[in-house]
Amino acid sequence: MARVKICGLTNYDDAMYACEAGADALGFVFYEKSPRFITYENCAKIIEKLPPFVTKLGLFVEHSKEQIEQGAKLSGIDIAQIHFGVSEEFLNSIDFKTMPVIRAKSAEDIDKFSGYRLVDAYSEAYGGSGKRLNLEWFKGKDCSQIIIAGGLEPSNLEQLRGFGFYGVDVSSGVEAIKGRKDYSKVKEFIKNAKSL
Repeated sequence: MARVKICGLTNYDDAMYACEAGADALGFVFYEKSPRFITYENCAKIIEKLPPFVTKLGLFVEHSKEQIEQGAKLSGIDIAQIHFGVSEEFLNSIDFKTMPVIRAKSAEDIDKFSGYRLVDAYSEAYGGSGKRLNLEWFKGKDCSQIIIAGGLEPSNLEQLRGFGFYGVDVSSGVEAIKGRKDYSKVKEFIKNAKSL
């Protein structure tokens, strides 16, 4: 059974629906160039009304250590998702729980970090591109600490069966329009992911 993160949330109704549908985690994008951008303040207003047993992550792109620490505290998230090229040293220097994102161009990229990490398809944009990863890259690898993202939608989750991914992450694959979720897609995505 894969854990599910619904990412790119911009409003309370979508976030609450994801929780009620069984999402394990929610993602909020603190990248101003994204159509799914949300301010720390608006994120905090949403989070304070959400149930307690759902993990909230904030997506940071090209932020400094200090900006990440400040944003994490202001927004009320649980984990800072670092979505740009950084070193282990940079991650360890942040005074907050972090999770690295690998924007994979090749099979070798997947092992850039050890431990829990999110692996997304490489794109010039940061997240929500809908690009697919090559699943051949994961064959023979221990995927138990990998959250896979990139081009996932309710209809193609079955292709992930047998890999043993820790979790799946979706944004554009469950949207009605950019920044707004399609509730039937969210429900179906979570149901299909939980059956893996």
